[in-house]
Amino acid sequence: MDKIKKKILVTGGCGFIGSHFIDLLLKKNNYFVINVDKLTYASNKKYKNIKNVNYKFFKIDICDKKKILNIINKYKPKIIVNFAAETHVDQSINSPEKFFKTNILGVVSLLQALKKLKNIRFIQISTDEVFGDPEYITNEDSKYIPSSPYSSSKASADLIIKAWSRTYNLNYNITYSCNNYGPRQNKEKFIPTIIRKILRNEVVPIYDKGLNIREWIYVEENAKGILHVLENGKPRNCYNIGSKERMPNKKIYNVIFEKLKKKVDKKIKKKLKYVKFRPGHDKIYSISSKKIKKIGWKNTLSLDRGLDKTIEWYLKNNT
Repeated sequence: MDKIKKKILVTGGCGFIGSHFIDLLLKKNNYFVINVDKLTYASNKKYKNIKNVNYKFFKIDICDKKKILNIINKYKPKIIVNFAAETHVDQSINSPEKFFKTNILGVVSLLQALKKLKNIRFIQISTDEVFGDPEYITNEDSKYIPSSPYSSSKASADLIIKAWSRTYNLNYNITYSCNNYGPRQNKEKFIPTIIRKILRNEVVPIYDKGLNIREWIYVEENAKGILHVLENGKPRNCYNIGSKERMPNKKIYNVIFEKLKKKVDKKIKKKLKYVKFRPGHDKIYSISSKKIKKIGWKNTLSLDRGLDKTIEWYLKNNT
Protein backbone atom coordinates (compact mmCIF):
# COMPACT_ATOMS: atom_id res chain seq x y z
CA MET A 1 0.00 0.00 0.00
CA ASP A 2 1.23 3.46 -0.84
CA LYS A 3 2.33 5.08 2.43
CA ILE A 4 0.99 8.49 1.42
CA LYS A 5 -2.59 7.22 1.27
CA LYS A 6 -4.81 8.69 3.98
CA LYS A 7 -6.56 5.88 5.85
CA ILE A 8 -10.23 6.59 6.47
CA LEU A 9 -12.81 4.39 8.17
CA VAL A 10 -16.31 4.89 6.75
CA THR A 11 -19.16 3.37 8.76
CA GLY A 12 -22.40 2.79 6.86
CA GLY A 13 -20.57 3.09 3.56
CA CYS A 14 -23.03 0.80 1.73
CA GLY A 15 -25.89 3.21 2.41
CA PHE A 16 -27.24 5.86 0.06
CA ILE A 17 -25.07 8.84 1.03
CA GLY A 18 -22.15 6.77 2.32
CA SER A 19 -21.72 4.89 -0.95
CA HIS A 20 -21.60 8.12 -2.95
CA PHE A 21 -19.04 9.46 -0.49
CA ILE A 22 -16.90 6.36 -1.02
CA ASP A 23 -17.16 6.88 -4.78
CA LEU A 24 -15.63 10.33 -4.32
CA LEU A 25 -12.83 9.05 -2.10
CA LEU A 26 -11.82 6.31 -4.54
CA LYS A 27 -11.88 8.73 -7.49
CA LYS A 28 -9.46 11.04 -5.67
CA ASN A 29 -7.06 8.09 -5.29
CA ASN A 30 -5.29 9.52 -2.23
CA TYR A 31 -7.40 7.69 0.36
CA PHE A 32 -7.37 4.11 1.58
CA VAL A 33 -10.98 3.35 2.53
CA ILE A 34 -12.11 0.83 5.13
CA ASN A 35 -15.88 0.41 4.79
CA VAL A 36 -17.76 -1.07 7.76
CA ASP A 37 -21.45 -1.77 7.22
CA LYS A 38 -24.07 -3.98 8.85
CA LEU A 39 -25.74 -4.58 5.43
CA THR A 40 -29.37 -3.88 6.30
CA TYR A 41 -32.23 -3.90 3.79
CA ALA A 42 -31.30 -0.36 2.71
CA SER A 43 -27.66 -1.20 1.92
CA ASN A 44 -26.18 -1.38 -1.56
CA LYS A 45 -24.64 -4.87 -1.62
CA LYS A 46 -22.40 -3.89 -4.56
CA TYR A 47 -20.11 -2.16 -2.09
CA LYS A 48 -19.19 -5.49 -0.48
CA ASN A 49 -17.21 -6.49 -3.53
CA ILE A 50 -15.51 -3.41 -4.98
CA LYS A 51 -12.21 -4.39 -6.56
CA ASN A 52 -9.82 -1.60 -5.68
CA VAL A 53 -6.40 -1.74 -4.02
CA ASN A 54 -7.45 1.26 -1.91
CA TYR A 55 -10.58 -0.38 -0.48
CA LYS A 56 -11.52 -2.96 2.16
CA PHE A 57 -15.01 -4.00 3.28
CA PHE A 58 -16.08 -5.60 6.55
CA LYS A 59 -19.60 -6.64 7.54
CA ILE A 60 -19.79 -5.30 11.10
CA ASP A 61 -22.48 -3.70 13.25
CA ILE A 62 -21.15 -0.45 14.74
CA CYS A 63 -22.62 -1.56 18.07
CA ASP A 64 -19.95 -4.30 18.18
CA LYS A 65 -17.26 -2.29 19.93
CA LYS A 66 -14.76 -5.17 20.02
CA LYS A 67 -14.82 -5.71 16.26
CA ILE A 68 -14.69 -1.96 15.58
CA LEU A 69 -11.67 -1.62 17.85
CA ASN A 70 -9.96 -4.54 16.10
CA ILE A 71 -10.42 -2.79 12.74
CA ILE A 72 -9.09 0.48 14.14
CA ASN A 73 -6.05 -1.24 15.69
CA LYS A 74 -5.31 -3.15 12.48
CA TYR A 75 -5.62 -0.28 9.97
CA LYS A 76 -5.00 2.73 12.23
CA PRO A 77 -7.22 5.20 10.32
CA LYS A 78 -6.77 8.88 11.09
CA ILE A 79 -10.38 9.77 10.22
CA ILE A 80 -13.72 8.08 10.92
CA VAL A 81 -16.83 9.25 9.06
CA ASN A 82 -20.06 7.85 10.50
CA PHE A 83 -22.94 7.45 8.05
CA ALA A 84 -24.33 4.36 9.81
CA ALA A 85 -27.92 5.06 10.83
CA GLU A 86 -31.53 4.02 10.64
CA THR A 87 -33.15 6.87 8.69
CA HIS A 88 -36.77 6.19 7.73
CA VAL A 89 -38.97 8.44 9.87
CA ASP A 90 -42.15 6.36 9.50
CA GLN A 91 -40.32 3.25 10.67
CA SER A 92 -38.91 5.17 13.64
CA ILE A 93 -42.46 5.91 14.75
CA ASN A 94 -43.44 2.24 14.53
CA SER A 95 -40.18 0.73 15.84
CA PRO A 96 -38.17 3.38 17.73
CA GLU A 97 -35.98 0.88 19.60
CA LYS A 98 -33.78 -0.07 16.64
CA PHE A 99 -33.27 3.63 15.84
CA PHE A 100 -32.08 4.33 19.39
CA LYS A 101 -29.81 1.28 19.27
CA THR A 102 -28.03 2.16 16.02
CA ASN A 103 -28.22 5.95 16.04
CA ILE A 104 -27.35 6.48 19.71
CA LEU A 105 -25.74 3.34 21.16
CA GLY A 106 -23.91 2.70 17.88
CA VAL A 107 -22.29 6.13 18.09
CA VAL A 108 -21.40 5.53 21.75
CA SER A 109 -19.79 2.24 20.69
CA LEU A 110 -17.65 4.06 18.11
CA LEU A 111 -16.67 6.73 20.61
CA GLN A 112 -15.73 4.17 23.25
CA ALA A 113 -13.47 2.47 20.72
CA LEU A 114 -11.71 5.82 20.21
CA LYS A 115 -11.47 6.85 23.86
CA LYS A 116 -7.87 5.79 24.46
CA LEU A 117 -6.62 6.63 20.99
CA LYS A 118 -5.01 9.93 20.05
CA ASN A 119 -5.06 11.98 16.84
CA ILE A 120 -8.23 10.44 15.37
CA ARG A 121 -10.85 12.73 13.91
CA PHE A 122 -14.53 11.80 14.07
CA ILE A 123 -17.05 13.16 11.55
CA GLN A 124 -20.72 12.59 12.32
CA ILE A 125 -23.30 12.78 9.53
CA SER A 126 -26.40 14.30 11.10
CA THR A 127 -29.55 15.84 9.60
CA ASP A 128 -31.39 19.15 9.44
CA GLU A 129 -34.32 17.36 11.10
CA VAL A 130 -32.68 17.80 14.51
CA PHE A 131 -33.73 21.48 14.32
CA GLY A 132 -37.42 20.66 13.85
CA ASP A 133 -39.46 23.18 11.87
CA PRO A 134 -38.98 26.64 13.39
CA GLU A 135 -40.27 29.65 11.49
CA TYR A 136 -36.79 30.78 10.48
CA ILE A 137 -33.81 29.48 8.52
CA THR A 138 -31.70 27.45 10.93
CA ASN A 139 -27.94 27.68 11.34
CA GLU A 140 -25.43 25.48 13.13
CA ASP A 141 -26.16 27.14 16.49
CA SER A 142 -29.94 26.80 16.28
CA LYS A 143 -31.76 25.02 19.08
CA TYR A 144 -32.43 21.31 18.69
CA ILE A 145 -36.19 20.66 18.52
CA PRO A 146 -36.51 17.11 17.13
CA SER A 147 -40.02 15.91 16.34
CA SER A 148 -39.68 12.16 15.78
CA PRO A 149 -37.82 9.18 17.27
CA TYR A 150 -35.50 9.35 14.24
CA SER A 151 -34.56 13.01 14.61
CA SER A 152 -34.33 12.74 18.40
CA SER A 153 -31.92 9.80 18.04
CA LYS A 154 -29.70 11.84 15.72
CA ALA A 155 -29.89 14.87 18.04
CA SER A 156 -28.94 12.67 21.00
CA ALA A 157 -25.87 11.36 19.16
CA ASP A 158 -24.79 14.89 18.25
CA LEU A 159 -25.00 16.03 21.88
CA ILE A 160 -23.07 12.97 23.07
CA ILE A 161 -20.30 13.73 20.56
CA LYS A 162 -20.05 17.35 21.70
CA ALA A 163 -19.92 16.31 25.35
CA TRP A 164 -17.40 13.54 24.52
CA SER A 165 -15.17 16.16 22.96
CA ARG A 166 -15.09 18.19 26.16
CA THR A 167 -14.53 15.14 28.37
CA TYR A 168 -12.07 13.18 26.23
CA ASN A 169 -10.68 15.89 23.92
CA LEU A 170 -12.24 14.39 20.78
CA ASN A 171 -11.56 16.18 17.49
CA TYR A 172 -14.91 16.12 15.66
CA ASN A 173 -17.08 17.69 12.99
CA ILE A 174 -20.83 17.32 12.52
CA THR A 175 -22.58 17.94 9.20
CA TYR A 176 -26.29 18.65 8.90
CA SER A 177 -27.60 18.07 5.39
CA CYS A 178 -31.01 18.81 3.99
CA ASN A 179 -33.11 16.17 2.15
CA ASN A 180 -30.95 14.11 -0.20
CA TYR A 181 -32.09 12.58 -3.49
CA GLY A 182 -30.45 10.94 -6.47
CA PRO A 183 -29.37 7.58 -7.93
CA ARG A 184 -29.49 4.44 -5.76
CA GLN A 185 -31.77 5.87 -3.09
CA ASN A 186 -33.90 3.26 -1.35
CA LYS A 187 -37.36 2.84 -2.87
CA GLU A 188 -39.10 3.73 0.40
CA LYS A 189 -37.96 7.35 0.19
CA PHE A 190 -40.14 10.17 -1.15
CA ILE A 191 -38.72 10.89 -4.62
CA PRO A 192 -38.11 7.23 -5.61
CA THR A 193 -41.66 6.46 -4.46
CA ILE A 194 -43.06 9.21 -6.67
CA ILE A 195 -41.10 8.04 -9.72
CA ARG A 196 -41.98 4.37 -9.24
CA LYS A 197 -45.68 4.92 -8.63
CA ILE A 198 -46.14 7.37 -11.52
CA LEU A 199 -44.51 4.89 -13.90
CA ARG A 200 -46.84 2.15 -12.65
CA ASN A 201 -49.89 4.44 -12.77
CA GLU A 202 -50.36 3.92 -9.04
CA VAL A 203 -51.70 6.40 -6.50
CA VAL A 204 -49.01 8.56 -4.88
CA PRO A 205 -49.78 9.33 -1.20
CA ILE A 206 -48.70 12.75 0.07
CA TYR A 207 -49.19 14.06 3.59
CA ASP A 208 -51.91 16.65 4.18
CA LYS A 209 -52.25 18.78 1.02
CA GLY A 210 -48.65 18.51 -0.10
CA LEU A 211 -47.75 21.91 1.31
CA ASN A 212 -44.87 20.70 3.46
CA ILE A 213 -41.65 22.33 2.29
CA ARG A 214 -38.33 20.54 2.06
CA GLU A 215 -34.88 21.74 1.04
CA TRP A 216 -33.35 19.31 -1.48
CA ILE A 217 -29.75 18.52 -2.37
CA TYR A 218 -28.44 16.04 -4.94
CA VAL A 219 -26.60 13.27 -3.11
CA GLU A 220 -23.27 13.80 -4.90
CA GLU A 221 -23.33 17.47 -3.93
CA ASN A 222 -23.80 16.52 -0.29
CA ALA A 223 -20.99 13.96 -0.53
CA LYS A 224 -18.73 16.69 -1.93
CA GLY A 225 -19.73 18.95 0.96
CA ILE A 226 -18.86 16.26 3.51
CA LEU A 227 -15.49 15.68 1.82
CA HIS A 228 -14.88 19.43 1.84
CA VAL A 229 -15.51 19.51 5.60
CA LEU A 230 -13.14 16.55 6.00
CA GLU A 231 -10.40 18.36 4.11
CA ASN A 232 -11.07 21.97 5.16
CA GLY A 233 -13.32 22.02 8.23
CA LYS A 234 -12.16 23.59 11.47
CA PRO A 235 -11.81 21.29 14.50
CA ARG A 236 -14.91 20.95 16.71
CA ASN A 237 -17.11 22.81 14.23
CA CYS A 238 -20.48 21.90 12.75
CA TYR A 239 -21.54 22.66 9.16
CA ASN A 240 -24.90 22.83 7.40
CA ILE A 241 -24.86 21.43 3.86
CA GLY A 242 -27.80 22.78 1.89
CA SER A 243 -28.88 24.01 -1.52
CA LYS A 244 -31.29 26.88 -0.78
CA GLU A 245 -33.70 25.07 -3.14
CA ARG A 246 -36.93 24.59 -1.20
CA MET A 247 -40.14 23.26 -2.66
CA PRO A 248 -43.53 22.00 -1.39
CA ASN A 249 -43.99 18.26 -1.75
CA LYS A 250 -46.92 18.71 -4.13
CA LYS A 251 -44.78 20.78 -6.48
CA ILE A 252 -42.02 18.14 -6.41
CA TYR A 253 -44.64 15.60 -7.48
CA ASN A 254 -45.90 17.85 -10.31
CA VAL A 255 -42.38 18.58 -11.57
CA ILE A 256 -41.48 14.88 -11.63
CA PHE A 257 -44.76 13.99 -13.33
CA GLU A 258 -44.19 16.51 -16.14
CA LYS A 259 -40.60 15.34 -16.64
CA LEU A 260 -41.68 11.69 -16.84
CA LYS A 261 -44.50 12.58 -19.20
CA LYS A 262 -41.92 13.85 -21.68
CA LYS A 263 -39.59 10.87 -21.27
CA VAL A 264 -41.82 7.77 -21.36
CA ASP A 265 -43.87 6.43 -24.24
CA LYS A 266 -46.74 4.98 -22.25
CA LYS A 267 -49.63 7.11 -21.05
CA ILE A 268 -49.38 8.14 -17.43
CA LYS A 269 -52.00 9.88 -15.32
CA LYS A 270 -51.87 12.00 -12.24
CA LYS A 271 -53.03 9.94 -9.29
CA LEU A 272 -52.42 11.89 -6.13
CA LYS A 273 -53.96 11.11 -2.75
CA TYR A 274 -53.63 13.35 0.28
CA VAL A 275 -53.25 11.39 3.50
CA LYS A 276 -53.27 12.36 7.17
CA PHE A 277 -50.06 13.73 8.71
CA ARG A 278 -47.88 11.20 10.44
CA PRO A 279 -47.31 12.01 14.16
CA GLY A 280 -44.67 14.68 14.70
CA HIS A 281 -44.56 15.67 11.04
CA ASP A 282 -42.55 18.84 10.37
CA LYS A 283 -43.95 21.50 8.05
CA ILE A 284 -40.72 22.95 6.73
CA TYR A 285 -36.97 22.38 6.69
CA SER A 286 -34.67 25.21 5.68
CA ILE A 287 -31.03 25.67 6.60
CA SER A 288 -28.36 28.31 6.09
CA SER A 289 -25.13 27.13 4.42
CA LYS A 290 -23.23 30.39 4.93
CA LYS A 291 -20.69 28.79 7.24
CA ILE A 292 -19.54 26.04 4.87
CA LYS A 293 -19.40 28.56 2.02
CA LYS A 294 -16.85 30.51 4.04
CA ILE A 295 -14.48 27.54 3.82
CA GLY A 296 -14.95 27.26 0.05
CA TRP A 297 -17.88 24.91 -0.69
CA LYS A 298 -21.16 25.63 -2.45
CA ASN A 299 -23.88 23.59 -4.11
CA THR A 300 -23.34 23.55 -7.89
CA LEU A 301 -26.27 21.48 -9.21
CA SER A 302 -29.78 22.89 -9.56
CA LEU A 303 -32.79 20.92 -8.35
CA ASP A 304 -34.16 20.90 -11.90
CA ARG A 305 -31.02 19.32 -13.35
CA GLY A 306 -30.64 17.01 -10.36
CA LEU A 307 -34.17 15.67 -10.87
CA ASP A 308 -33.38 15.09 -14.56
CA LYS A 309 -30.29 13.06 -13.62
CA THR A 310 -32.22 11.14 -10.98
CA ILE A 311 -35.11 10.28 -13.30
CA GLU A 312 -32.67 9.21 -16.03
CA TRP A 313 -31.00 6.82 -13.58
CA TYR A 314 -34.27 5.26 -12.38
CA LEU A 315 -35.53 4.83 -15.95
CA LYS A 316 -32.27 3.20 -17.00
CA ASN A 317 -32.21 0.88 -13.99
CA ASN A 318 -35.90 -0.06 -14.07
CA THR A 319 -36.32 0.77 -10.42
